[in-house]
Amino acid sequence: MRVVIKFAALAVALALAVPVCAQFGMGRGPNMRGVFHPVVGEGAAYQVQGGRGGGNDMEIAVVGKEAYQGQTGYWIEMTFGDPRGGTGVSKSLYVMEGPNPGVKRMIMMMNGEAYEFPMNSPMMGGRAPQPQSSDVRNDKTVVDVGKESITVPAGTFSCEHYRANDGSYDVWVAEKISPWGLVKSTGKDYSMVLTRVITDAKTKITGPVKPFDPSAMMGQRPN
Repeated sequence: MRVVIKFAALAVALALAVPVCAQFGMGRGPNMRGVFHPVVGEGAAYQVQGGRGGGNDMEIAVVGKEAYQGQTGYWIEMTFGDPRGGTGVSKSLYVMEGPNPGVKRMIMMMNGEAYEFPMNSPMMGGRAPQPQSSDVRNDKTVVDVGKESITVPAGTFSCEHYRANDGSYDVWVAEKISPWGLVKSTGKDYSMVLTRVITDAKTKITGPVKPFDPSAMMGQRPN
């Protein structure tokens, strides 16, 4: 029974984490289009209402960098809480340079155990999640509304306001906020606001990391 419960918790965690790794571009959830500004040790905490995750506190931080096939990759770590799966941590290696930008590695921890997910796993849709864009300013599907000063729980920020052409979401971006510059994001059924700027981020995944085999775990039967 313990194996089945563990698999269920990991599945829930992955369902919550994949949209973040894809900048919430793959399915329902807050839209995090912004300006990629990774600074190791810095990050942001958010309150999310509505969307895929319901009402959750979430942290996104840059916890390291690593060379990947000649390009610089940044480890972006998300800590989230969800009543279905408890508190979880996911860490993804983003490579935003070169001809094939995207998430190259993904590690998740639930209940004190860490697993690395193969990027071609069926749970990942058969391929690694791909960011839509590292810079919302270059996106032709949004319009620049202009500069605005907005107040959120983390304070008052001078932001650039961008709105989707179809009116489906708005984002307010301040470049100095790492890693995506996001201060606020709103859509038809969600809101996401910055509650705290993180300046001393360190990875919470410190134990051994095991390769995750979903087919093997699915084959287990409860006693």
